[in-house]
Amino acid sequence: MKQLEQLTDSVFYIMAALTKPRHGYAVMNVIEEATKGAVKIGPASMYTIIKKLLKQELIYLYDESDSRRKTYFLTDKGREVLTEDIERRKVMIQIAVDGLKEGKK
Repeated sequence: MKQLEQLTDSVFYIMAALTKPRHGYAVMNVIEEATKGAVKIGPASMYTIIKKLLKQELIYLYDESDSRRKTYFLTDKGREVLTEDIERRKVMIQIAVDGLKEGKK
């Protein structure tokens, strides 16, 4: 499956956090904790991205029993897109690592 566009870092982080069912506040916390505070996604940005991901069917509403805290989860399509982006990022990193090693010589 070919994705139409590369994921932005914010979208990537949110999708990565939604590999487990989570509500928005938990997604923001997971990202901030995992990056030791280097990446913070605010509520406005996060919910804009969540709307976009829902529309693209990359995530779905997993549980809305608590009206204040809707829980979201990756769809199979979302998992494919995230996996593709991980592979793309691995190549980017490998190119940089190889370049840095060569630059030392």
